[in-house]
Amino acid sequence: MTSFREFAETCQAIEKISSTIDTTNRVADLLKKVDIEELPTTTHFIMSKVFPAWSGKQLGIGTSLLYTSLSKASGMPVKSIQTLVRTTGDIGDAALLILKEKRKNQVTFSSFLEEPPEFSIMEVYNRFKIASEASGKGSQEVKIRNLQYLFNSSTPREAKYIARLALEELRIGVGEGVVRDAIAKAFSVPADVVEHAFMVTNDLGIVAATSKEGGLEALERLGIEINRPIKMMLSQISPDIDADIKEMKEAAVEWKFDGARVQVHKDGDSVTLFSRKLENVTDSLPDLVEIVRKHVKAESAILDGEAVAVDEDGKPRAFQEILKRFRRKYNVEEKALDIPIQLNLFDIMYLNGKTLIDLPLIERRKLLESCVESSVEDSKAICVDKQVITGDLEVIEQIYREALEAGHEGLVIKNPNSIYSPGKRGKNWLKKKPLMETLDLVVVGAEWGFGRRANLIGSYTVACYDPKTLRFLQVGKVGTGLTDEQLKELTEMLSGLMEGGEAGGVFAIRPKIVLEIAFEEIQKSPNYNSGFALRFPRFVRIRDDKAPEEADTIQRIGKVYSQQLKRL
Repeated sequence: MTSFREFAETCQAIEKISSTIDTTNRVADLLKKVDIEELPTTTHFIMSKVFPAWSGKQLGIGTSLLYTSLSKASGMPVKSIQTLVRTTGDIGDAALLILKEKRKNQVTFSSFLEEPPEFSIMEVYNRFKIASEASGKGSQEVKIRNLQYLFNSSTPREAKYIARLALEELRIGVGEGVVRDAIAKAFSVPADVVEHAFMVTNDLGIVAATSKEGGLEALERLGIEINRPIKMMLSQISPDIDADIKEMKEAAVEWKFDGARVQVHKDGDSVTLFSRKLENVTDSLPDLVEIVRKHVKAESAILDGEAVAVDEDGKPRAFQEILKRFRRKYNVEEKALDIPIQLNLFDIMYLNGKTLIDLPLIERRKLLESCVESSVEDSKAICVDKQVITGDLEVIEQIYREALEAGHEGLVIKNPNSIYSPGKRGKNWLKKKPLMETLDLVVVGAEWGFGRRANLIGSYTVACYDPKTLRFLQVGKVGTGLTDEQLKELTEMLSGLMEGGEAGGVFAIRPKIVLEIAFEEIQKSPNYNSGFALRFPRFVRIRDDKAPEEADTIQRIGKVYSQQLKRL
């Protein structure tokens, strides 16, 4: 088995590398060394993940619990650890210094020279797994005890990366693209085949192990599996939708529903539901499970759709209402009666043992329609959304007005010949929405309110995402557009994500929560590390259905800014 020490040495080396090619080579070297049984875990670890995204498993370790574990392992008071984290700006660097100090204070000179015995990557994983599975009374103690064991057994350098992994923030700039290319290099398989295998498995750990064990032939056999969700295909806002439609000649036009994305997996009578973030939300939506069982006439299928909360007239309710259903853990049946759901299906990726993502949309659509049965009355609960194929801009404008009048967001314009590309955002799916611009941004900082809101977080520093560096870049602060109820909800959500200490009521937030922010325009600004700032930003809603990495990118910010200049 490979020692965690070797993993930590690789991470340390990568931190000093600026070249993507050199980083890829180091990751490839590591993947070649590890045994086949530990390869999936190593692959996840190097991307700052303990479990694959589709598994639904959560570590459940926050900064407070991590500080307590470090304190018990080192004897340093929690407050001193917090101060050190604030000084270094990183829990990993703080852990390294704390463990170094502990070793200096050991009683004998010989014990200072001795390195702790090496433990394996899988031993670290197993301790994390035990911590993640702890629940109920005493669960916090179980988590602390296992983290404390890891810190007591590690060298200072190992402790640095254990602490970062515990928060799933390794901070070495290794993302999916680097690991994809590293797998290709390590096991001499084409990068495009690795990419396709990742698309159908949503797990580079599986892809790496398959490449090592079976090579190209085994990799090409990988396919979609029921109950292992794949990333959802994404749409992008078009700066000139009319020009894009003319380029397509004919487009598949559908309503853009004001709801929450859901991926449906059906296997016989078993139905599993996944959110946009690929979290298992089946238990929260028992009514949706029954709807699928009744109306999807396929032995096995994976479907893509939008769940919309509706009122007694069938009109869509506010987006936050559907999120209440997705978050619900208790009194689920009562909430189902209070907030009924309509399921609008628009794509199919798998049917009766066959993967469909490489088929054109127009063919997938026929297969979707063939396996969903619903009467006019049933359509209030489930339907295949209406699709019109046309190149007539006036017809498309009419459909757009109808969607808005029905209370939905606008249109999605699709290339009828496009394949389903999991996790990809491109010109094959385009959004048309009202002119007011909004961005999905991540909260990275916050500030306490004043007056009657002194006990609530009243202002939020928001950031876009840079997929090249895997960093979040600040673009401004927002504090308007929120009700007292929303402030209370966000304060509760962010309270466990605070990092370091406060300075004048201002503190950092771990990037986990996505907000939709409206704004008047984007300006150049030296005040934020993105180089841009939002003018008159205003809170629209919490995007609980999006992961931080799905936030709008710095590249999108730059495009919107350039488009503004063209309009001047």
